[in-house]
Amino acid sequence: MSYHSKMSARATCLTQWLDLKKEQGADTEALEQAFEAVLDDFVRKAHATPGDAGLATREPDDLEAIRALRPHGPRVIRRAMSSDILFDRIRGAWLGRAAGCVLGIPCEGMSRDQIATACTVSGQKYPLTGYWLSDPKPGQANGLHYGVTPRKRFLQPWMRDVGADDDLAYTQLGLLILQEHGLDFTSANVGEAWLRYLPTACTAEKVALQNLKDGMVPPETARTDDNPFAEWIGADIRSDPWGYAAPGCPERAAEFAWRDARVSHVRNGIYGEMYFSAVIATALVEDSGTPAASVERSLEAGLAEIPKHCRMAETVRETMEWCREESAWKETVGRILVRYRGMSPVHTLNNAALTIAGLMYGRGRFGPTIGLTVSAGLDTDCTAATAGSILGAILGAKRLPARWRTPLGKSSQTYIIGRRRFGHDTVARSFLRIAQQTRAACGVAL
Repeated sequence: MSYHSKMSARATCLTQWLDLKKEQGADTEALEQAFEAVLDDFVRKAHATPGDAGLATREPDDLEAIRALRPHGPRVIRRAMSSDILFDRIRGAWLGRAAGCVLGIPCEGMSRDQIATACTVSGQKYPLTGYWLSDPKPGQANGLHYGVTPRKRFLQPWMRDVGADDDLAYTQLGLLILQEHGLDFTSANVGEAWLRYLPTACTAEKVALQNLKDGMVPPETARTDDNPFAEWIGADIRSDPWGYAAPGCPERAAEFAWRDARVSHVRNGIYGEMYFSAVIATALVEDSGTPAASVERSLEAGLAEIPKHCRMAETVRETMEWCREESAWKETVGRILVRYRGMSPVHTLNNAALTIAGLMYGRGRFGPTIGLTVSAGLDTDCTAATAGSILGAILGAKRLPARWRTPLGKSSQTYIIGRRRFGHDTVARSFLRIAQQTRAACGVAL
């Protein structure tokens, strides 16, 4: 049992004793207040406890310090692309993200074994080869997802378009930030947009949003003692808009991501967003002959934008090595799950490893890539959305299989305040206009 599980069990035991004693007529108010005071004190102490000094030196939050620790790499890829091709690649990335997200939503948070069992019960193949036909979480299909989309609309028989989800909302929000503030947007502009457009948030984003409402400014919004989620996956899922805005400019994409991530995250939370933004920026112009080779080159290129010896970089390199060593996806996923046992199922590192495994074993084929990524479990809508975005950027929309693309319809719903939906073509064309500005600023021929 992990320390977290042990403490959760003890805390539950205490609250149940307090409930029982109150039922029996005891006055528990003083005990409850004393317990809360002790907890608050230990939270502050835990936050203030120094970690390994050497590791902290290898994992700075400041952009210039991060850049000083990067390995050599392609900061700009000067590959000319026509507007039509670039539009198709950006559209493919967006639709790929949507497809992976939709596939992963019904089983979000389930383990690999639970997903396999759900497939057996519903008569679907495992690993997954298509959208869910019935809800893998029985009894939940009639609920609302993010208060907007009926949950059953993420199941194949009821799909008409793309439902609302945070893994898509932050891409939509990134587009709004770029449209309103341009390429020189700041972390403060990101915070302003959160206050204007986000009705709700989770984990690190929830803490940062409240801190913004309380008048704090980035990056202090990420560094408070009520944010133990600052290296979780929340910034990672915000990678896409910055990659779409900077095709062929991975250094600029990573910088955009850094400005965004520091509102809510630190260290590897920041690096996760920087890494995948750079991967996507590379994937949008990558052409290595085969999609599988382009995937690997893009994954390698992303490493050039984060500290060489940070834990995120180590995760990426180790996972890619395992994928090359092992012939079986199942065995590699097993190694990943053992390697990160006890870590939060919504952490950056374990989910990044599963995303990379899905991409590597998918070998440039769209369905197997997102199917394998979801079938590994953990934060399935996040991991498959990222994997789908990267491969979709390489393939382009025209090469996405119709069986995955057609059910997505023509638009996506959103929970962003003041918006109801975004058209797929509108999203792609809007990012194309911004991408052309970025490429010109980076000296890339249009």
